[in-house]
Amino acid sequence: MTVTCISPIDGSVYATRETLTRADADAVVARAKAAQTDWAARPLSERIALVQAGVAAVGAMNDDIVPEIAWQMGRPVRYGGEFGGFNERASYMADIAEQALAPIVVEDSDAFRRVIKRVPHGLVLVVAPWNYPYMTAINTVAPALIAGNSVMLKHASQTPLVGERMAAAFHSVGIPKDVFQNVFLDHATTSALIAERAFGFVNFTGSVAGGKAMEAAASGTFTGVGLELGGKDPGYVMEDANLDAAVDTLIDGAMFNSGQCCCGIERIYVHESLFEAFVEKAVAIVNGYTLGNPLNPETTLGPMAHVRFADEVRAQTAEAIADGAKAHIAEADFPEDTGAYLMPQILTNVTHDMRVMREESFGPVVGIMAVKDDAEAIKLMNDSTFGLTASLWTQDAARAEAIADQIETGTVFMNRADYLDPGLCWTGCKDTGRGGGLSVIGYHNLTRPKSYHLKKA
Repeated sequence: MTVTCISPIDGSVYATRETLTRADADAVVARAKAAQTDWAARPLSERIALVQAGVAAVGAMNDDIVPEIAWQMGRPVRYGGEFGGFNERASYMADIAEQALAPIVVEDSDAFRRVIKRVPHGLVLVVAPWNYPYMTAINTVAPALIAGNSVMLKHASQTPLVGERMAAAFHSVGIPKDVFQNVFLDHATTSALIAERAFGFVNFTGSVAGGKAMEAAASGTFTGVGLELGGKDPGYVMEDANLDAAVDTLIDGAMFNSGQCCCGIERIYVHESLFEAFVEKAVAIVNGYTLGNPLNPETTLGPMAHVRFADEVRAQTAEAIADGAKAHIAEADFPEDTGAYLMPQILTNVTHDMRVMREESFGPVVGIMAVKDDAEAIKLMNDSTFGLTASLWTQDAARAEAIADQIETGTVFMNRADYLDPGLCWTGCKDTGRGGGLSVIGYHNLTRPKSYHLKKA
């Protein structure tokens, strides 16, 4: 089987890779498991230093990586790639590793030594998505390696060069080739390996359907599975909000990366006193975008990663308009709207009966509704099968936290949005999935506790 990347820039075949046969995949797993023992035996400080060096080696490739990302998934080169976030997340996890992985000493007396240690799972499979291909991968790859695991990285077919870049960088600084391996696997082989307990832990970022397939494959194996499966993240603008800041941040959160952000803003609720002003300012911002070839430094909005993704957003938008939604962005202002190139859109007169307000869009469209109070906003924010992040806009931190306590979500922001803080657990609920990455909790998920009850003679 062949993995093929069709570039959203022009529809050409950008890269093809052959997937591993089952026998070759088994051999990769065997080598990874054999190498893991020696890797885990190395001092923690050495593993930290090697991962940090590998991250820096990726940074040295950034001039080549930025146009590669544009060709693979369409993000404009003007934004400079992902190394800032990639480095921030890896560096934070390196900084907290000694504390996060430190043994918990319950007693160390003349009679007993009782301690809980964190030990690696062994081999970790990371299945990464294409939308932020470097940052999403490093969330698990860096702490998994630092904790003493071997890692197999299976990247999305839309971004096949990313895993190769990471592997080349990490191997160049001395991380053993069998400890970190980039692999191309078809779905059947991936599921079979999971079902046969090839991995100690599996981390998957992708669709709900993909997450269900991962859980089904792991059923009965007791393999730990971490899942981040999407969102329909809301923003709520209260009557005391800084309106300009709220509009700028929420619309950027809805439209950046052509709306293809895990924690992008997909629905906005605005207090009725600010609603008209919010919409007016939002429309002005979006009308200032330039949709076009992502290799052009003037482009602010590139194509979506694939034509079928753009067509799904077009369908959701058209259905909403047919059911009474009002479109505020004129098609004539974005004549490039064709194929994977999708014009941005702001919709009002929307309801939760419309797919565009219920199902994940993952594109540059956002619905905006007026609300009369906090109770109505909370009800609407919770009226979703997803729960990744929510963004609250107010001058009153106590009010925001009280509302946050009532929202069914993994992360709540106040006066910001669409940001992953590596010091906090990245997690979700409902159809967004389960588990948690980054922070101290990320290390806990990538290791298991092991208790030592030693009675001294």
